[in-house]
Amino acid sequence: MITDNPTLMADIRGRFAHVETCPVAGPRVFFENAGGALTLNSVVETSNHFAAIPDNQGRDNEMAHELVRVINQAKDDMRVFFNAPEGDIFAGESGTELLFRLIMNAILETEDGGVVLGSTLEHPATRSACTRWAKVAGKPYVQVPHNDATGCVTAEDYIPHLRPDIRVATILHTSPVTGMGVDVAAVAKAIRSVAPDAIIIVDGIQHASHGLIDIKGYDIDGYVISPYKVFSRHGYGIAWTSPRLNALPHDSLIGGPEGNWELGTRDTGAYATMSNVVEYFDWLGGQVSDAQDKRARIEAAGAAIHDHEQALTNAMIFGTGNLAGLADLPGVGIIGGEDNPAREGLVSITLEGTDAPDLVTALRARGIRTHTRKADHYSGNILDPLGLPSAVRVSMCHYNSVAEVSAFLQAMREIVDGAAS
Repeated sequence: MITDNPTLMADIRGRFAHVETCPVAGPRVFFENAGGALTLNSVVETSNHFAAIPDNQGRDNEMAHELVRVINQAKDDMRVFFNAPEGDIFAGESGTELLFRLIMNAILETEDGGVVLGSTLEHPATRSACTRWAKVAGKPYVQVPHNDATGCVTAEDYIPHLRPDIRVATILHTSPVTGMGVDVAAVAKAIRSVAPDAIIIVDGIQHASHGLIDIKGYDIDGYVISPYKVFSRHGYGIAWTSPRLNALPHDSLIGGPEGNWELGTRDTGAYATMSNVVEYFDWLGGQVSDAQDKRARIEAAGAAIHDHEQALTNAMIFGTGNLAGLADLPGVGIIGGEDNPAREGLVSITLEGTDAPDLVTALRARGIRTHTRKADHYSGNILDPLGLPSAVRVSMCHYNSVAEVSAFLQAMREIVDGAAS
């Protein structure tokens, strides 16, 4: 396990930029990974390299040919990472933009009538797209209520809302507010059992950095990630689309390649940095397993990441060394409960008598970077039913250490004691 291997932990941390220090603020513990993970050093180097190249794809010169090769290699790498032997993989403006595009085309181009299905757990990227385009298409939008106590939604929650005329369904893989993961395969199976022809699109943006993606095992039609949340950089998103979704009419250049989703010249550097990400998962899998196959190493990396992040969240909630965990600190509330097996590297908390923004500031003053989630268009669907105006999101990733959790708990102890005095 990563947790018990200090040499491996040091090697992992050495592969990322700004692990321990902010270029502006100086030393800090980075527990704001849900807002954007740390960036691989290799991604920084690759981005700089391709930013300086003036050539475009499709020309008769060596560099143009190399750009095409790099893009094709990246797509092959991502097929292994996603476990998606069929369908297309392409880049867009952002994960949110790609979700809007996929959902729009699915709703508009599927059979008239019927309904669009989602859940109240979902990020506004899917909820907003479904709300807008379901209204345009005259297809009612049905939202499955999530469980407020667990901060999650299950296949069993979907079952009472399933009907044969579901045209499009969306699933959130992991909540960026509660941190709880959804069993995508189980939810998709339940939907298919009643509406086998539904187009199913998954928001994988929050999940991608926390472990395994297995599109072949999900029986879905679309999956979207935001690379800046999985060790790459801002400025683009990545989507996978099934042959069935590709066959639906969508925006493309007249006379261009059939089924193409890409509009305009592609950013070769964006694709190349996804190869860096896949190479990293491959490397990590080789450190934690003896697997000989690339996909098997990626699966091993996902399992190791999950186990380490579970160790971090357990230490944060239940304590480590002689430090009390959040569960034992007076006045601290934990969204989704203390013992929740669906949690993926994230703990959202409240502190009685202290507004969330003030708690974030107090933690920042002690060198701990976290983030406020307000009951707004991003998080109101989660916080409003709980009667919370805001909460503090403490989000970790596998390069974070138990020592950093200890620093956070020490800071929380000081803050709680100060509030009580």
